[in-house]
Amino acid sequence: MTDRLQALSDAGVSIWLDDLSRERIETGNLAELIKDKHVVGVTTNPTIFAGAISEGERYDEQVRKLVAEGADVDRVIFEITTEDVRNGCEIMTPVYESTKADGRVSIEVEPDLANDTEATIASAQRLWQAVDRPNAYVKIPATEEGLSAITAGIAEGINVNVTLIFSVERYRGVMDAYLTGLEQARDAGLDLSRIFSVASFFVSRVDTEVDKRLEAIGTDEAKALRGKAAVANALLAYAAYEEVIASDRWKQLAEAGANPQRPLWASTGVKNPDYPDTLYVTDLVVADTVNTMPEKTLDAFADHGEVKGDMVTGKGGEAQAVFDQLAGVGIDLPDVFRVLEEEGVDKFKKSWDELVETVRKQMEQEA
Repeated sequence: MTDRLQALSDAGVSIWLDDLSRERIETGNLAELIKDKHVVGVTTNPTIFAGAISEGERYDEQVRKLVAEGADVDRVIFEITTEDVRNGCEIMTPVYESTKADGRVSIEVEPDLANDTEATIASAQRLWQAVDRPNAYVKIPATEEGLSAITAGIAEGINVNVTLIFSVERYRGVMDAYLTGLEQARDAGLDLSRIFSVASFFVSRVDTEVDKRLEAIGTDEAKALRGKAAVANALLAYAAYEEVIASDRWKQLAEAGANPQRPLWASTGVKNPDYPDTLYVTDLVVADTVNTMPEKTLDAFADHGEVKGDMVTGKGGEAQAVFDQLAGVGIDLPDVFRVLEEEGVDKFKKSWDELVETVRKQMEQEA
């Protein structure tokens, strides 16, 4: 039987799971996924935590104890999420020790801070110190205000997973923020080899937004472009990454021991059922990247995914042609990315509100 996930891993793609729960940790499921499904990292978000807390009883005792201590909802959320991430890091430690770049678990800063640089920095510091594991990542959104927070975190030696990247223009800003942080860390005498980062470039939401606009235009030419924008956007992002790692600025940092900020393909679950359910995995295979998948996509790829070799390197010209066609039929791409970032931050905040409400109900039950 073909081990498709092994083939994906052999192609240089780090397979990360977009899910974490205490149940996965305590039942041994996460360890099984590492062993059997080649999972080498985990990302999470407030919605995932809300689901985990509401669906089981594994958090009850800790919530009960914190309520008895007089903890408010923010402290309860902080304690239970950092504990899960810390324990996830422990399970991932063998992977981390053998790879350094992988074996990672990510935790997000509070989303209400997405447009507040200083508060984001403070939240990242607090999470980093609380988890206290070298294989943790702190997720910082790639808003304008987030860019300076990324630089500050990297400069202090905090590993950063930059999230909510939609446009190539913003991605270039993210890469610049990372390099600036590394330069500041170097100048402060930090060991650059111990600092890691990934840049989470969101994929499926681009097709969702662009396809909606193509449908509204309604011409045959427009409809023929459905399902092409997201992969093209990712290919252009990778071309921008290649430019940066070929630069003298990066080479100087690499000589000082710095690690590249790996591209991470995020939001790779297909939203449109008419598209192949492994589309955003198969079409984005390239070495030294990460693909973080919901379990449904992971299982789909294990069952029938295809690895066709490097599908990304050298494809910038083809991708630009798709973008030119999209613009030609009337798609305002800068507006697409503006809307996606605004919606992304809004979803980020609603996700947090969902977690707060879930924990508040749990606290009321345990009071």
